[in-house]
Amino acid sequence: MSSALELALVSCALLGLRHGFDYDHLAAITDITSVQRTWREGMRLGLLYALGHAITVAVLGAAVIFLHLGLPHNLDAVGERLVGATLIILAVYVLAAFFTRQSDAAQSRAIPTSRLALLITGARHIGWRIKRLRNPEIPRPEPFRFRYDKGSVVLVGIIHGLGAETPSQLLLFLLAAKLGGTSRGFLGLLCFIAGLLVMNTIMTASASGIFASSRHRPRLQALVTSLTAVYSLVIGTIFLLGVSDKLPALVR
Repeated sequence: MSSALELALVSCALLGLRHGFDYDHLAAITDITSVQRTWREGMRLGLLYALGHAITVAVLGAAVIFLHLGLPHNLDAVGERLVGATLIILAVYVLAAFFTRQSDAAQSRAIPTSRLALLITGARHIGWRIKRLRNPEIPRPEPFRFRYDKGSVVLVGIIHGLGAETPSQLLLFLLAAKLGGTSRGFLGLLCFIAGLLVMNTIMTASASGIFASSRHRPRLQALVTSLTAVYSLVIGTIFLLGVSDKLPALVR
Protein backbone atom coordinates (compact mmCIF):
# COMPACT_ATOMS: atom_id res chain seq x y z
CA MET A 1 0.00 0.00 0.00
CA SER A 2 1.55 3.31 -1.08
CA SER A 3 2.04 6.16 1.34
CA ALA A 4 -0.33 8.29 -0.76
CA LEU A 5 -3.06 5.65 -0.46
CA GLU A 6 -2.47 5.25 3.27
CA LEU A 7 -2.82 8.98 3.68
CA ALA A 8 -6.06 8.95 1.67
CA LEU A 9 -7.53 6.17 3.82
CA VAL A 10 -6.54 7.87 7.06
CA SER A 11 -8.05 11.07 5.71
CA CYS A 12 -11.30 9.22 4.97
CA ALA A 13 -11.50 7.96 8.55
CA LEU A 14 -10.70 11.38 10.04
CA LEU A 15 -13.17 13.02 7.69
CA GLY A 16 -15.84 10.57 8.86
CA LEU A 17 -15.12 11.46 12.48
CA ARG A 18 -15.30 15.18 11.72
CA HIS A 19 -18.43 14.78 9.61
CA GLY A 20 -20.14 12.97 12.47
CA PHE A 21 -19.69 16.09 14.61
CA ASP A 22 -21.26 18.49 12.10
CA TYR A 23 -23.95 20.95 13.15
CA ASP A 24 -26.79 18.90 11.66
CA HIS A 25 -25.70 15.68 13.39
CA LEU A 26 -25.42 17.43 16.74
CA ALA A 27 -28.85 19.00 16.35
CA ALA A 28 -30.60 15.84 15.14
CA ILE A 29 -29.09 13.53 17.76
CA THR A 30 -29.89 15.87 20.66
CA ASP A 31 -33.42 16.35 19.32
CA ILE A 32 -34.01 12.62 19.03
CA THR A 33 -32.56 11.68 22.42
CA SER A 34 -34.16 14.56 24.34
CA VAL A 35 -37.71 13.18 24.16
CA GLN A 36 -37.00 9.51 24.85
CA ARG A 37 -38.11 7.78 28.03
CA THR A 38 -34.83 6.01 28.83
CA TRP A 39 -31.12 6.16 28.05
CA ARG A 40 -31.42 2.85 26.20
CA GLU A 41 -34.22 4.15 23.96
CA GLY A 42 -32.25 7.30 23.20
CA MET A 43 -29.21 5.23 22.26
CA ARG A 44 -31.23 2.94 20.02
CA LEU A 45 -32.93 5.70 18.06
CA GLY A 46 -29.83 7.89 17.91
CA LEU A 47 -27.82 5.05 16.39
CA LEU A 48 -30.61 4.33 13.91
CA TYR A 49 -30.31 7.95 12.77
CA ALA A 50 -26.57 7.42 12.24
CA LEU A 51 -27.31 4.20 10.36
CA GLY A 52 -29.70 6.02 8.02
CA HIS A 53 -27.04 8.62 7.34
CA ALA A 54 -24.47 5.90 6.66
CA ILE A 55 -26.84 4.19 4.20
CA THR A 56 -27.04 7.32 2.05
CA VAL A 57 -23.28 7.82 2.15
CA ALA A 58 -22.73 4.16 1.24
CA VAL A 59 -25.09 4.31 -1.76
CA LEU A 60 -23.66 7.58 -3.09
CA GLY A 61 -20.11 6.47 -2.40
CA ALA A 62 -20.62 3.16 -4.20
CA ALA A 63 -22.02 5.01 -7.22
CA VAL A 64 -18.98 7.29 -7.31
CA ILE A 65 -16.44 4.48 -6.87
CA PHE A 66 -17.86 1.59 -8.86
CA LEU A 67 -19.79 3.41 -11.57
CA HIS A 68 -17.65 6.56 -11.69
CA LEU A 69 -20.83 8.62 -11.69
CA GLY A 70 -20.69 12.33 -11.07
CA LEU A 71 -23.18 13.72 -8.56
CA PRO A 72 -25.49 16.59 -9.59
CA HIS A 73 -23.94 20.00 -8.99
CA ASN A 74 -27.05 21.24 -7.19
CA LEU A 75 -27.17 18.29 -4.76
CA ASP A 76 -25.32 20.36 -2.15
CA ALA A 77 -27.96 23.08 -2.19
CA VAL A 78 -30.95 20.71 -2.27
CA GLY A 79 -29.52 18.54 0.49
CA GLU A 80 -28.72 21.54 2.66
CA ARG A 81 -32.30 22.80 2.49
CA LEU A 82 -33.77 19.37 3.17
CA VAL A 83 -31.58 19.07 6.24
CA GLY A 84 -32.70 22.53 7.38
CA ALA A 85 -36.36 21.67 6.98
CA THR A 86 -36.02 18.45 9.00
CA LEU A 87 -34.15 20.24 11.81
CA ILE A 88 -36.89 22.86 12.11
CA ILE A 89 -39.54 20.13 12.26
CA LEU A 90 -37.53 18.22 14.87
CA ALA A 91 -37.13 21.39 16.96
CA VAL A 92 -40.87 22.05 16.96
CA TYR A 93 -41.51 18.39 17.81
CA VAL A 94 -39.10 18.50 20.75
CA LEU A 95 -40.80 21.54 22.28
CA ALA A 96 -44.28 20.19 21.58
CA ALA A 97 -43.45 16.79 23.05
CA PHE A 98 -41.84 18.27 26.15
CA PHE A 99 -44.63 20.71 27.00
CA THR A 100 -47.30 18.12 26.26
CA ARG A 101 -45.63 15.79 28.71
CA GLN A 102 -45.26 18.57 31.26
CA SER A 103 -48.92 19.56 31.01
CA ASP A 104 -50.30 16.05 31.27
CA ALA A 105 -48.85 13.99 34.10
CA ALA A 106 -50.83 10.97 32.96
CA GLN A 107 -48.66 10.79 29.87
CA SER A 108 -45.35 11.18 31.67
CA ARG A 109 -44.54 7.51 31.29
CA ALA A 110 -45.19 7.40 27.59
CA ILE A 111 -43.77 9.13 24.54
CA PRO A 112 -46.04 12.17 24.15
CA THR A 113 -48.18 13.00 21.15
CA SER A 114 -46.71 15.80 19.07
CA ARG A 115 -48.41 19.22 19.07
CA LEU A 116 -46.82 19.61 15.65
CA ALA A 117 -49.17 16.86 14.48
CA LEU A 118 -52.11 18.83 15.88
CA LEU A 119 -50.98 21.98 14.05
CA ILE A 120 -50.64 20.12 10.76
CA THR A 121 -54.01 18.47 11.29
CA GLY A 122 -55.56 21.87 11.95
CA ALA A 123 -53.98 23.33 8.80
CA ARG A 124 -55.30 20.40 6.78
CA HIS A 125 -58.77 20.92 8.25
CA ILE A 126 -58.75 24.62 7.35
CA GLY A 127 -57.67 23.79 3.81
CA TRP A 128 -60.43 21.21 3.61
CA ARG A 129 -63.00 23.77 4.74
CA ILE A 130 -61.86 26.20 2.05
CA LYS A 131 -61.93 23.56 -0.68
CA ARG A 132 -65.44 22.53 0.37
CA LEU A 133 -66.69 25.94 -0.73
CA ARG A 134 -66.06 24.80 -4.30
CA ASN A 135 -66.58 21.09 -3.91
CA PRO A 136 -68.73 19.94 -0.95
CA GLU A 137 -67.96 16.30 -1.76
CA ILE A 138 -64.27 16.50 -0.79
CA PRO A 139 -63.68 14.00 2.05
CA ARG A 140 -62.41 15.14 5.44
CA PRO A 141 -58.58 14.68 5.69
CA GLU A 142 -57.14 12.07 8.03
CA PRO A 143 -55.41 13.37 11.20
CA PHE A 144 -51.67 13.77 10.79
CA ARG A 145 -49.68 11.45 13.03
CA PHE A 146 -45.97 11.53 13.79
CA ARG A 147 -43.79 10.09 16.49
CA TYR A 148 -40.22 9.00 16.74
CA ASP A 149 -39.87 5.36 15.76
CA LYS A 150 -37.39 3.23 13.85
CA GLY A 151 -38.63 4.30 10.45
CA SER A 152 -38.81 8.04 11.13
CA VAL A 153 -35.31 8.40 12.59
CA VAL A 154 -33.76 6.28 9.81
CA LEU A 155 -35.55 8.48 7.27
CA VAL A 156 -34.17 11.63 8.92
CA GLY A 157 -30.69 10.10 8.79
CA ILE A 158 -31.10 9.24 5.10
CA ILE A 159 -32.16 12.82 4.32
CA HIS A 160 -29.21 14.20 6.28
CA GLY A 161 -26.93 11.99 4.21
CA LEU A 162 -27.65 14.40 1.36
CA GLY A 163 -26.20 17.25 3.43
CA ALA A 164 -24.26 20.19 2.12
CA GLU A 165 -20.81 18.58 2.26
CA THR A 166 -21.52 15.02 1.12
CA PRO A 167 -20.75 15.37 -2.62
CA SER A 168 -17.38 17.05 -2.00
CA GLN A 169 -16.45 14.43 0.60
CA LEU A 170 -17.27 11.59 -1.78
CA LEU A 171 -14.53 12.83 -4.10
CA LEU A 172 -12.03 11.54 -1.55
CA PHE A 173 -13.31 7.99 -2.08
CA LEU A 174 -12.82 8.41 -5.81
CA LEU A 175 -9.27 9.61 -5.15
CA ALA A 176 -8.60 6.47 -3.11
CA ALA A 177 -9.99 4.36 -5.96
CA LYS A 178 -7.67 6.05 -8.46
CA LEU A 179 -4.68 5.50 -6.20
CA GLY A 180 -5.31 1.84 -5.45
CA GLY A 181 -8.21 0.55 -7.55
CA THR A 182 -11.90 0.07 -6.90
CA SER A 183 -11.38 -2.15 -3.86
CA ARG A 184 -9.21 0.48 -2.18
CA GLY A 185 -11.76 3.14 -2.96
CA PHE A 186 -14.40 1.01 -1.27
CA LEU A 187 -12.04 0.63 1.70
CA GLY A 188 -11.86 4.42 1.90
CA LEU A 189 -15.65 4.54 1.96
CA LEU A 190 -15.73 2.02 4.80
CA CYS A 191 -13.15 4.06 6.74
CA PHE A 192 -15.33 7.16 6.40
CA ILE A 193 -18.48 5.32 7.52
CA ALA A 194 -16.59 3.77 10.47
CA GLY A 195 -15.43 7.21 11.60
CA LEU A 196 -18.94 8.59 11.20
CA LEU A 197 -20.51 5.80 13.27
CA VAL A 198 -17.87 6.03 16.00
CA MET A 199 -18.40 9.76 16.44
CA ASN A 200 -22.20 9.49 16.35
CA THR A 201 -22.10 6.67 18.91
CA ILE A 202 -20.10 8.87 21.28
CA MET A 203 -22.44 11.80 20.71
CA THR A 204 -25.56 9.68 21.19
CA ALA A 205 -24.27 8.15 24.41
CA SER A 206 -23.34 11.58 25.76
CA ALA A 207 -26.65 13.22 24.81
CA SER A 208 -28.71 10.29 26.14
CA GLY A 209 -26.80 10.42 29.42
CA ILE A 210 -27.34 14.16 29.83
CA PHE A 211 -31.08 13.96 29.18
CA ALA A 212 -31.51 10.83 31.31
CA SER A 213 -29.74 12.50 34.25
CA SER A 214 -32.09 15.49 34.07
CA ARG A 215 -35.30 13.42 34.22
CA HIS A 216 -35.70 14.00 37.97
CA ARG A 217 -34.70 17.67 37.81
CA PRO A 218 -37.61 19.45 36.11
CA ARG A 219 -35.96 22.87 35.84
CA LEU A 220 -32.74 21.46 34.46
CA GLN A 221 -34.67 19.29 32.04
CA ALA A 222 -36.70 22.28 30.84
CA LEU A 223 -33.54 24.32 30.34
CA VAL A 224 -31.64 21.60 28.47
CA THR A 225 -34.63 20.68 26.30
CA SER A 226 -35.34 24.31 25.42
CA LEU A 227 -31.70 24.97 24.51
CA THR A 228 -31.70 21.84 22.36
CA ALA A 229 -34.80 22.91 20.47
CA VAL A 230 -33.58 26.50 20.01
CA TYR A 231 -30.22 25.26 18.71
CA SER A 232 -31.94 22.93 16.26
CA LEU A 233 -34.31 25.71 15.13
CA VAL A 234 -31.45 28.17 14.53
CA ILE A 235 -29.26 25.66 12.68
CA GLY A 236 -32.26 24.44 10.68
CA THR A 237 -33.08 27.99 9.61
CA ILE A 238 -29.47 28.63 8.56
CA PHE A 239 -29.42 25.43 6.49
CA LEU A 240 -32.84 26.20 5.00
CA LEU A 241 -31.57 29.60 3.85
CA GLY A 242 -28.54 27.93 2.25
CA VAL A 243 -25.90 29.79 4.24
CA SER A 244 -24.40 26.95 6.29
CA ASP A 245 -20.98 27.79 4.85
CA LYS A 246 -21.02 30.89 7.08
CA LEU A 247 -21.00 28.75 10.23
CA PRO A 248 -17.62 28.40 11.97
CA ALA A 249 -16.06 24.94 11.82
CA LEU A 250 -16.75 22.86 14.93
CA VAL A 251 -13.63 20.76 14.31
CA ARG A 252 -10.62 22.08 12.43
